[in-house]
Amino acid sequence: MNVDFSDEEKNGLYKAIFSRRDVRSHFTSKPIDDEILTRILNAAHHAPSVGFSQPWNFILIKDYETRKKIKESFEIERKCSSQFVEEPQKSRYLSFKLEGILDSPLNVCVTYDPSRFGPFVIGKSSIPETGIYSVCCAVQNLWLAARTEGIGLGWVSILSNVLLKKILELPDHVIPVAYVCLGHVSEFAPRPDLETAKWLPRLELKDVVFYEKWEKKQNSSWNNIHELIKANLDYA
Repeated sequence: MNVDFSDEEKNGLYKAIFSRRDVRSHFTSKPIDDEILTRILNAAHHAPSVGFSQPWNFILIKDYETRKKIKESFEIERKCSSQFVEEPQKSRYLSFKLEGILDSPLNVCVTYDPSRFGPFVIGKSSIPETGIYSVCCAVQNLWLAARTEGIGLGWVSILSNVLLKKILELPDHVIPVAYVCLGHVSEFAPRPDLETAKWLPRLELKDVVFYEKWEKKQNSSWNNIHELIKANLDYA
């Protein structure tokens, strides 16, 4: 296998990363081609995982009644979470379009099974959370593969996992990690919705990189990378 990437291939990867969006609106009714969906799922399934445990499952959901129940859970949770912010932010928060559960043609619940391959998984004994981290890697693969196929994906996190487990009849030990909406879209926004709405600012790369120790913003052995990061262009 040729492990080198051409400049064109590299540019394609970075284009997918920087143009990926958390899609809440702009979904169309056009169904996702089965071959495209299979490629996207296969990309997710080839994510890295702790101890090669592959602890994920993907529940594909098209049934309207199932999605309607999950949408009702979203509405309940959104109302509850709005109590954590004061006006006028509360009204702004409630005005945002934050999901496409019924608008998208397909929903997918990505789950974590901590029992996969038995009680001992290489690399998980010291940090058990690496199992869930592995599932998050699968979600990221799913997201980037969907973007390269022109498919929008939105991660809905304002949900009750208790109700989600009940609705989808998950075993007690299986944990829902991500509930995502998938579908063709009329457009991909040039910027994330919440950035455009000025809900929160985009942090610059230089603000989130430390050198050798926590909050160390300068270190002589990192001067060159420090200068390059300061000059970093925001491609997203």
